[in-house]
Amino acid sequence: MEPSNQTGVSEFFLLGLMEDPEVQPFLQDIFLLIYLVTILGNLLIILAVSYDSHLHTPMYFFLSNLSFTDICLSTTTVPKMLVNIETQRNSITYIGCLTQVCAVLVFGGFENFLLRIMGYDRYVAICHPQRYKAIMNPHLLGLLIAFSLFISVMNALVHSLMLLPLSFGTDLEIPHFFCELAQVLKLTCSNTFINNMVLYFMTSIFGGITLSGIIFSYLQIVSCILKMPCRTGKYKVFSTCGSHLSIVFLFYGTGFGVYISSPFTYSSRKTAVASVMYTVVPQMMNPFIYSLRNRDMMGALRKIIGRIPFF
Repeated sequence: MEPSNQTGVSEFFLLGLMEDPEVQPFLQDIFLLIYLVTILGNLLIILAVSYDSHLHTPMYFFLSNLSFTDICLSTTTVPKMLVNIETQRNSITYIGCLTQVCAVLVFGGFENFLLRIMGYDRYVAICHPQRYKAIMNPHLLGLLIAFSLFISVMNALVHSLMLLPLSFGTDLEIPHFFCELAQVLKLTCSNTFINNMVLYFMTSIFGGITLSGIIFSYLQIVSCILKMPCRTGKYKVFSTCGSHLSIVFLFYGTGFGVYISSPFTYSSRKTAVASVMYTVVPQMMNPFIYSLRNRDMMGALRKIIGRIPFF
């Protein structure tokens, strides 16, 4: 006899972003390009930070961790969608779906914490520059990364384990390009009140605390900048925060919109498109935003590319 899970479900069906089969090849090319740019760009960021000793600072340490997380988050969702488009078979196994749910929660949660830590790093660097090295010491850096990853894994495990006892009906179509927790919960025949409450609670706590922390950090940064006498100095200091703020607005704006509205909206296709904005686009944009606006990073990237024989 073949082993079966408690739900009796062997696979789900991911409907993707578009129903029109004529659009699928174009969609495949776009997402393949996005994925390759994401992997290459973030790998270059990691190599640049590792290669150039001038970048061995807390800010770039967190940036390299963010790049690694972006690679993992994109790899969790995009390749499966590309395979489904290529094979014209939109199925994903039950175990594969649960694994995808867990992985998205882990890396999405870790990116959430990293953005908060990077905001705190900018706050200390701008408001307490003389104490920066003492506060952002290697012990604290390792502790912040380890704690953030631990909380993200625990949160993902709680949600994933709570999916195991649920039963599913005959409608196993997920109007999405990956197994998103809120969409999977809509397919179950079981009572999901507890699951939804835990989802809202965890999202509100982790997302709310980190976003509130970022807002508080930037309020303090703005207060410090306004006290500076030189207008040029004000612009230069605040411009160092522009990259981080861009990703924060993109990641949190779409992410909160999707998770808060998904249980109440029946426009699942719109939810799927919105999910692209926090699971795919920020991961591709991070290398451009953090490198093009940063002279040190651009210099390190030129050194790495200059060592490649082709260039």
